Amino acid sequence: MRRRLFACMLMLAVLGIGPAAAASTEPMAVIKAPIDEVIEILNDPQYKEAGTKQAQRNAIWQIVRPMFDFEEISRRAVAREWQRFTDAEKQAFVDVFAQFLGNTYIDKIQGEYHNEKIAYLGQEILQEVYAEVKTQIVRETVEIPVNYRMRKYDDGHWRVYDIIVEGVSLVKNYRTQFASILKKKKPSQLIDQLNEKLTEQNQRLVGSGQD
Repeated sequence: MRRRLFACMLMLAVLGIGPAAAASTEPMAVIKAPIDEVIEILNDPQYKEAGTKQAQRNAIWQIVRPMFDFEEISRRAVAREWQRFTDAEKQAFVDVFAQFLGNTYIDKIQGEYHNEKIAYLGQEILQEVYAEVKTQIVRETVEIPVNYRMRKYDDGHWRVYDIIVEGVSLVKNYRTQFASILKKKKPSQLIDQLNEKLTEQNQRLVGSGQD
């Protein structure tokens, strides 16, 4: 479970991309270029200095955020309950969930990345606008399969809407948690809970001395 969680954290944090790669029609190219870029940030000596953790977090998040379709991730994570959300609640949920994921996974990758290697196994176009890119994280003698489910949008860009680590879907994992909450609470209350968790995250990160 721990290595699966770390793998997901690592791959979430290395899915960002620059403009040139974003225009690629090949899903594999959309994945490979930013992985290299973020690993460079993780290995950059300037971020080994005291007081640079927040700057490193910002650099990684700037790469990561544009490449995820957080609205699609949110919709799939909430599933059929999404129709209960008002338009304003949908936007609020997407915003806080994106920040929560960013905090969670970038925090972990900063603490647990140890020169893992990435093997690119191939891509499969499932439909005209859907694809899956298969990779492995190679960590010492362990190989962790990580697949990216992607969608091609009208602008021609591929964006990630789910990550499958050792057969386990990130979206389905959150869907189970959110479904349990929404059985008893309103969408607004779920959003409030996420905002509370986000506030706690931010306070912990500031208080941990990362800055």
